[in-house]
Amino acid sequence: MRVRITIFTSIIQAILFAVHWFVYATWMSFRGAAKTPGVTAAKIILVLLSVSFVITSLLAFRYSNMLIRIFYTISAVWLGMLSFFFLAASLSWFTRTATMLLGLPVHKQTIALLFFVLAACAGACAIINAFWIRVRRISVKLANLPESWRGRVAALVSDVHLGHVRGRGFTQRIVHMLIQLRPDVVFITGDLFDGTSANLERVAKPWVHLAPPLGAFFVAGNHEEFSNHSKYLEAVRASGIRVLDNEKISLDGVDLVGVHHGALVHSDTFRSILRKASLDPKRPSILLAHAPDQLQIAEEEGVSLQLSGHTHRGQFFPWTWVTSRIYGPFVYGLKRLGRLLVYTTSGAGTWGPPMRLGASPELVLIHFES
Repeated sequence: MRVRITIFTSIIQAILFAVHWFVYATWMSFRGAAKTPGVTAAKIILVLLSVSFVITSLLAFRYSNMLIRIFYTISAVWLGMLSFFFLAASLSWFTRTATMLLGLPVHKQTIALLFFVLAACAGACAIINAFWIRVRRISVKLANLPESWRGRVAALVSDVHLGHVRGRGFTQRIVHMLIQLRPDVVFITGDLFDGTSANLERVAKPWVHLAPPLGAFFVAGNHEEFSNHSKYLEAVRASGIRVLDNEKISLDGVDLVGVHHGALVHSDTFRSILRKASLDPKRPSILLAHAPDQLQIAEEEGVSLQLSGHTHRGQFFPWTWVTSRIYGPFVYGLKRLGRLLVYTTSGAGTWGPPMRLGASPELVLIHFES
């Protein structure tokens, strides 16, 4: 395991070195600033930034203090800015080549300055946007819905990622929003925690103030499984939220099934859990699963509605494009696969860069209809 982690970390670090070099080389080539004062200092800063996220991430998994949180946040923000600057550098070369081929009199200094300024502005907008949680309302029609469920509202929360970047204050904001929205039930589909070292009970404690009539329910995501997942589940339970541990319960005439991410990723295990649940085709069923995976199995086993997160909708380009290639139409929103309805939320928090652009954070209110 340690060998695999070392190899993976080394590959990530090599990629980060290469991207930093490409951005730096592009700027110097286009701006002609190789002999200006401060170049040596800039090189040193870039080298430090290139290793900052890997180092602070490793430290963040073991330690939790103010200094670690500050450096981790700075490195995470820079990682996001690097993505935008990489796009700026790529567009600079593409535009420069196009203008040369077309014989257009455009100075290369102007090209680079334009794209890098736009990249910086986009990054700033992405940081601001990540803290503006929207409320999205959808309507879902389920066959055989009990009369008591008609008009009821469920809140879907996912991917809060409490840890070094977002802590107790972020939890309080979400809980306050939910109290104001007054849902009948709350579903949390994993990655409530980021997986880094943190005072779990403290950051999760504001959830105790939430008391929806039908309760609040949680399934673990992949970030709760980075280490001993029991400590995360204990913190959730201490906050008054029920953990669905690969099980089915009856919720006022509706079957509610919760499957942890570790079971979801194994098709045989996932199918076995659903078959053991013995879903009644005459009753509507809701599946809480962290990721929009194994959808064909869920449909075959008679699930009516699957609620998921995990994708973050990519947070910002180019990762929005990457996630859409991986999950296809199920990357975000309400979609159908045969008899199965699937809603994938973009989530409320962020992982890595605390930035979102074109993939706004959200809480989802689900209005049930028959």
